[in-house]
Amino acid sequence: MAKPAINRQSARVVQLRKGATIEMVRLTCPDAAQAIKIAERFGTAVVDSDGIRDQHERLIIETADTLSEGLGERAMQIHLQRIVGAFVGSAHGAGQFYSRAVTEARDATAKAANDARDEDLDGPVGYDSAAQRKREFAADMGVQAHALRMAAEGAVAAYEQVVRETWKPFDRPIDQPGTSLDRKAAAAQLAAFE
Repeated sequence: MAKPAINRQSARVVQLRKGATIEMVRLTCPDAAQAIKIAERFGTAVVDSDGIRDQHERLIIETADTLSEGLGERAMQIHLQRIVGAFVGSAHGAGQFYSRAVTEARDATAKAANDARDEDLDGPVGYDSAAQRKREFAADMGVQAHALRMAAEGAVAAYEQVVRETWKPFDRPIDQPGTSLDRKAAAAQLAAFE
């Protein structure tokens, strides 16, 4: 005997593309103490960490003050969420790039320590070795990542002052490849009302 067909609602699972958080930035970008150590050992400029943070905090607060007459509370929150997300995303990307540069510098330095490898020997007199160039590049990336971290921290602090909520990244739904064009168009049109 045939079983009757059961009409089941298929559960739709929406995957989210996770945005970078300020905690992720803090894990990948050097803090002030490490940035100072990098600057001292490589002879680069010491960045004004507190100045960068404070300036970006003021920038976001002044932006919100200027827009306050034209934007409602929810619109302000959405606008600032996106701006702060850009700062945090930029810092996180710089931190990841810095981490890769450090790994490459360590690998090149370890290879250069092996006397049996001719390709890793120092260049002609007056030129730095490849390992030295990679270490200096990683140092530059570390200082830059730190500066962007401080900008992101200032932006997050300003968001919390203006909106009175802790900033969280917006997690975007990942486009489903099986979604029809009509559904995508309808979703895009409805999103215009949010």
